[in-house]
Amino acid sequence: MAFSKIELVNLYNKRAQYYDFTANLYYLIGYREYYYRKKTIEALNLKEGDTVLEIACGTGLNFSLLHDAVGPSGKIIGLDVTDKMLEQAQKRIESKNWKNVELINADATQFKFPKGLNGVFSTFAITLIPEYEQVIKKGSESLVSGGRFAILDFKKPENRPMWIIKLLARAMRPFGVTLDLADRHPWEAIEKYFQINYFQEFYFGFSYLSVGEARKGS
Repeated sequence: MAFSKIELVNLYNKRAQYYDFTANLYYLIGYREYYYRKKTIEALNLKEGDTVLEIACGTGLNFSLLHDAVGPSGKIIGLDVTDKMLEQAQKRIESKNWKNVELINADATQFKFPKGLNGVFSTFAITLIPEYEQVIKKGSESLVSGGRFAILDFKKPENRPMWIIKLLARAMRPFGVTLDLADRHPWEAIEKYFQINYFQEFYFGFSYLSVGEARKGS
C-alpha cells in the first residue's frame, strides 16, 4: 500500500540527516543517480539569469547543478513539505555561500507557483504525490513561453520478471516507493499539458526522464 502524505513526511524527517549517504548507495546496484540528475538539469535548457523551481528539493542534492546552470544572477527556488530535509538543504546553502537560493516549506499541491519561471522539475519525488497531475498543471501555467518541466522518477518497466520488480521495489521502500505507485504515470500529464515533450527510459526501464516545453504564447 502506498504511503500516506503524513507517513512520507515522517519517513523523510527521520532520514533527512543521512539521506545524501543512503541515496548514493544505489550506485552499488549500478544505478547512476548523479548522471540521471545531471541529464535532467541539462534537459531544462536553463541559461544564466534564469529562475528555476524544484519540487520536493529535499536536501538540495541538485542545487550545485542548478547553480552552475543559472549562475549567481539566476534564482533557485527549493520547495519541500519536509522541514528536516530543508534544514539539511539550508546547511548546504550556507556551506556554499549561495545567495540566490530560496527554500519554501510547503505542500506542492497547496503551493501557489510564481509566474515567469524558466524551469520546473522534480527528481525521484513527484510520483509519491497522489495529486501529481494537479501539480504538473500548475507548473505548466507558471512557465514562460518555451520554459520546461522535467520529471526524473522510477516506473514499472515493461517485460521484466515480476520477481525483479518486487525486489527493486523492496530496495526502494526506505524512500517511500511501493508497487502501488506503478499505477501513477506522471509522464502522461506532461504529454497532456505541454506542446513539445521528450521521454527517455533508463536502467532497463525502471527509471525515466520526461520533459515538456510550455506552449508558445503561454
